[in-house]
Amino acid sequence: MPFARAVSGIDLHGDAFTWWDKAAGVYARGNRPEIGSVLAFRANRAMRLGHVAVVKRVINSREIEIDHAHWGQNRVTRNMIVIDVSPANDWTAVRLALDNQGKFGSIYPTYGFIYDRGVGNNFAAAGEPRALPLNPAPRDLRTPAERQTTPVLTAIPMADEVAEAPAYDNLTADAPERNLR
Repeated sequence: MPFARAVSGIDLHGDAFTWWDKAAGVYARGNRPEIGSVLAFRANRAMRLGHVAVVKRVINSREIEIDHAHWGQNRVTRNMIVIDVSPANDWTAVRLALDNQGKFGSIYPTYGFIYDRGVGNNFAAAGEPRALPLNPAPRDLRTPAERQTTPVLTAIPMADEVAEAPAYDNLTADAPERNLR
């Protein structure tokens, strides 16, 4: 949290999962990425304190680049690609890049974005993208070779489950194929 606070200018304290509620009435919040905003991750069994990351670049309405600390290792990770996989393009479900080869990890639930401006100031600073056109949700993030060897689920029933972050000591290259249960 100190990294996100220092980089974004958003002066919130406490565990990452509390930032969304603490921002209510103080900072503007929303579901569109903006440069410098904080993406607030929900807590789950494997990520009990939640997580926060700072948006470095908006690539399109479904893809951003973030900087964040303590994701998988005790260090700052820069330029990590994040994609929105939520059906409504509201950034409530995301996947983070595992490497520079186009592989993405598990689905993580998020609250949305916290902006470094007061409530009611719904403007973006010059040069920062705001309301981007909606793109369809990515259907299959696997490489063509992976698509040929792994069956694709065409219908996934909706449930009240949250994604689980993999245990750091068990993180392997097979993360994109992990079951969310």
